[in-house]
Amino acid sequence: MTTIEEAGAVDDEALWAVIESERLSLADLLARLSPEQWEAQSLCSAWRVRDVAAHVAMAPHTPGIGSVLVGVLRARGDLWAYGRDLAIDYARRPTGEIVGQLRRDAASRGIPPLTNVANLHMDILVHGQDIAVPLGIDRPMPPAAAEAAFHRVWDMGWPFRARRRLAGLRLVATDADVAVGTGREVHGTLATLLLLMTGRTAAALPRLSGTGVADLQARA
Repeated sequence: MTTIEEAGAVDDEALWAVIESERLSLADLLARLSPEQWEAQSLCSAWRVRDVAAHVAMAPHTPGIGSVLVGVLRARGDLWAYGRDLAIDYARRPTGEIVGQLRRDAASRGIPPLTNVANLHMDILVHGQDIAVPLGIDRPMPPAAAEAAFHRVWDMGWPFRARRRLAGLRLVATDADVAVGTGREVHGTLATLLLLMTGRTAAALPRLSGTGVADLQARA
């Protein structure tokens, strides 16, 4: 399989290779969890570990655009509320079934409506942390994949709006030659900066350093 390093650029083949690998490793992690850990709160405020796992597992089988639009209308136009409830409903399945589907569909290239492969790539990396961090599990991100996701979140605007939320700060990675923004510096690994940029500020703060951390704490 092509890696991001081998591709020389973040092309779709490289992204799909990371997605497959991350789905398989996440399935292995989930298979080792206790029933109590499955019910633990994730870094996503509306989801347990179970719900995050369901969201990732169901990605290749998300309803078509027509069903999505109907669901969003029923959620009064709130796309996030629709996605939240869809995952919670899917999470009612036995945990073994969720893990099994994640493994079976690891190589699937199905893309839900209204998104793309770059977002799926970022999504699996961040949601892996949503599960691992609150459980005290170390889940390293592949360096090149983490860098690609970092730039994707910084550039994408909605829904995270990282540039706007973190205006006045310079984010500096401690494990890669990567920095964005201007202002007081905030230092952290790419994985930690990804948590910060995607709104997981409380989880990121203890892992950050630099003169800009006080600003972040004041904004929290």
